[in-house]
Amino acid sequence: MAKANNPVAQKVFSLKHKEYITPNYIRITLSGDVSDFENTTIGDNNKIFIPLVGVNEVHFPVFNRDQNQWNYPEKEVAPSVRTYTHRAIDVEKNELVIEFVNHGENGPASAWALNAKKGDKLGVGMRTEAKELYPQNLNWYLLVGDATAIPVLAAILETLPKSAKGTCIIEVPTKADEQILKTDADIDFIWLHNEHPENGSELAETVKKIEIPQTDKFGYVACEYASVKEIRNYLRKDLGWLANELNAYSYWKAGVAEDKSVTDRQKEKQEIE
Repeated sequence: MAKANNPVAQKVFSLKHKEYITPNYIRITLSGDVSDFENTTIGDNNKIFIPLVGVNEVHFPVFNRDQNQWNYPEKEVAPSVRTYTHRAIDVEKNELVIEFVNHGENGPASAWALNAKKGDKLGVGMRTEAKELYPQNLNWYLLVGDATAIPVLAAILETLPKSAKGTCIIEVPTKADEQILKTDADIDFIWLHNEHPENGSELAETVKKIEIPQTDKFGYVACEYASVKEIRNYLRKDLGWLANELNAYSYWKAGVAEDKSVTDRQKEKQEIE
């Protein structure tokens, strides 16, 4: 799969190491050829392809250029596809790190992370080109997310300059799930604890309590659909933020599988834009 002709590469990786970095957060280190991803931005989204139980190979969809369409594998071997965010890429060690929130056996990704053993295979499709996660050289940043957003928020925090200020609000299941996120910027951290985010969240109400300075600013919001919608409405409609001052994306919708909620989540963003 040539880089020049396709900005996304699909590769098969195998589990090298697994650890619980908090009680509900699993860090998976994958081994495989990462050479296509040496320019990929840390924190960018990717697709993971989770083999069905009993299927030992990853069967990717294949793009037919003549027909200009994707050809998908038969359902007996078709993997579950979910959107995730890689946490690290080590080109020298040929390692890719992806972190999973422990949702138990309810979803295919969490179930795979819980049960996977060394050598188990996982397919990954990622952009091979760099992507700007946020505008550079601004004075103030608002970072908001639930546990699923920690990888991208951590990537942003690690690259913010010392001159930047801001507030980072993260909701995790318990206090024990709080992490030390490194940054050179002057960031106020607010950790919220919510063991059942599917039943509601305090993220939006917390955002509304933040004193936002009158300066050049940018917000990055990534969490559940209802919270994203409320936060976006507040910032864009109530406070008058411009479209280029906010990237708000719902990673999931309570009670609905990712592949079933994508239309709703995309439509909500378009309505505001």
